[in-house]
Amino acid sequence: MLLWGGVASVVLAVVAGVWRVLRGLLHLGGRVNEFMDDWAGEPERPGVPARPGVMERVSGIEERLSRVEHELYPNSGGSLRDAVDLANQRLAWLCPDHPDEEDGPPAPPLTS
Repeated sequence: MLLWGGVASVVLAVVAGVWRVLRGLLHLGGRVNEFMDDWAGEPERPGVPARPGVMERVSGIEERLSRVEHELYPNSGGSLRDAVDLANQRLAWLCPDHPDEEDGPPAPPLTS
């Protein structure tokens, strides 16, 4: 009887250990599956909108950054940088650094 009790305990311990390993592997597999769904994105389903994948999101970020970069450098007069430069020129004309000078910088064009 003592021998059978020891065998049953060992068998139950092995089964419990195997169950814990399998449960951990199943949990890990589920997490990997969720990660892959997030990475690749998911198509639209009835009642659920499509979710873009990582590469599609990165592409959208790059497009937005190129639009922001366009505003940071002078171009044909339509960027934010051009507007700031024009405002600085007008301010320098209105408020010269040396008020005793009669000739300030040339007046900037009055364009809108």
